[in-house]
Amino acid sequence: MTARPHLHRSDIRPDTHPGIVHLALAVGGFAIGTTEFASMSLVPYFAPDLGIDIPTAGHVISAYALGVVFGAPLIAVLFARTPRRTLLVGLMALFALANGLSGLAPSYRWMLLFRFLSGVPHGAYFGVAMLVAASLVPFGQRTQAAARVLLGLTVATIVGVPLASWLGLAVGWRWGFGLVALLALLTALLVRIYAPHHAPGEGASPLKELGALKNRQVWLTLAIGAIGFGGLFAVYTYLANTLLEVTRVGPEVLPLVLAVFGIGMTLGNIVIPRFADRALMPTAGWLLVWSAAMLALYTLAAANIWTIMASVFAIGLGGALATTLQTRLMDVAGEAQTLAAALNHSAFNVANALGPFLGGLAIAAGFGLTSTGLVGSALALGGLAIWAVARAIADQKPDPRPDQR
Repeated sequence: MTARPHLHRSDIRPDTHPGIVHLALAVGGFAIGTTEFASMSLVPYFAPDLGIDIPTAGHVISAYALGVVFGAPLIAVLFARTPRRTLLVGLMALFALANGLSGLAPSYRWMLLFRFLSGVPHGAYFGVAMLVAASLVPFGQRTQAAARVLLGLTVATIVGVPLASWLGLAVGWRWGFGLVALLALLTALLVRIYAPHHAPGEGASPLKELGALKNRQVWLTLAIGAIGFGGLFAVYTYLANTLLEVTRVGPEVLPLVLAVFGIGMTLGNIVIPRFADRALMPTAGWLLVWSAAMLALYTLAAANIWTIMASVFAIGLGGALATTLQTRLMDVAGEAQTLAAALNHSAFNVANALGPFLGGLAIAAGFGLTSTGLVGSALALGGLAIWAVARAIADQKPDPRPDQR
């Protein structure tokens, strides 16, 4: 039997409005999404300024992802006794400082350090923010609440990334990171004002959080995300090159197609969580099936601008897997809620590394840019296989909420 999360509803003020809190938390997601994706588009601007070539500049992107993977579990364990609102404000303060310093970086080595530090709060922020968001709504609406926090990130792919890229072109790349720092400070202020005070659970401790690592279902859920979500990144990473070299469109079309991807992710996170709150694991399974099919079709759709836009939109819809698995972790993590929630974002950054790596191997082997769709489809099917194992184990030990198995 899985333990129900500690939601600490007694700490919630009667005048707390969930929508306002969710919006405040989503602003943080917007800031994180802007820096995570815009950093890639700012590479052509900061690389020559720092005296490095484009491949070396890619290490700056990797440093951020490494910070996410490293920081999420470490913060969750070390700050297990810290009230969630206090922790969120502190994480956004660190995020603001690190991004501000990124905009002031005098050299490549300093840039690497500052981007690593920028990634450290990422996973812990999303994990804790989603727990806070879920605690403010009825039990059957948790996935929708978590999705509202992630909406900030998906909207960033439509609005924040183009804005930061425009700043990089118009007034210099450093201002792109400065914008993110300001958004992070705004988040810290909004969270401090509107988020409820969540006292740590009774007996909360680092050892209890580490208890999540003994839970087989936690590891299986994380593996579903780390493998199954890698397909989306396999395609997204090489999408611009595919558009230029296969679809043969001009550079001015790239922002439009990337925005279509962001719109797909945004709509997916609005609509699909409603189904996930009714049937959590079945929805995760169908999302993986959908992703496998749409990623495979991407290979056929890449030659035409209209079909590739439709394909990219459909692939973006599958991004709702992130919030679906976040809720699954709430169900299976027992008393280790913070660590499990934070590790979810470490898992997705593993996917962010695995998908592009395997996609790059396929391209280097001579299979062409469109082969990333088949690589992505294989990864989604791999995630589906792990999902089947998790479901089979859950069926052996029935959950008291059968619709959540």
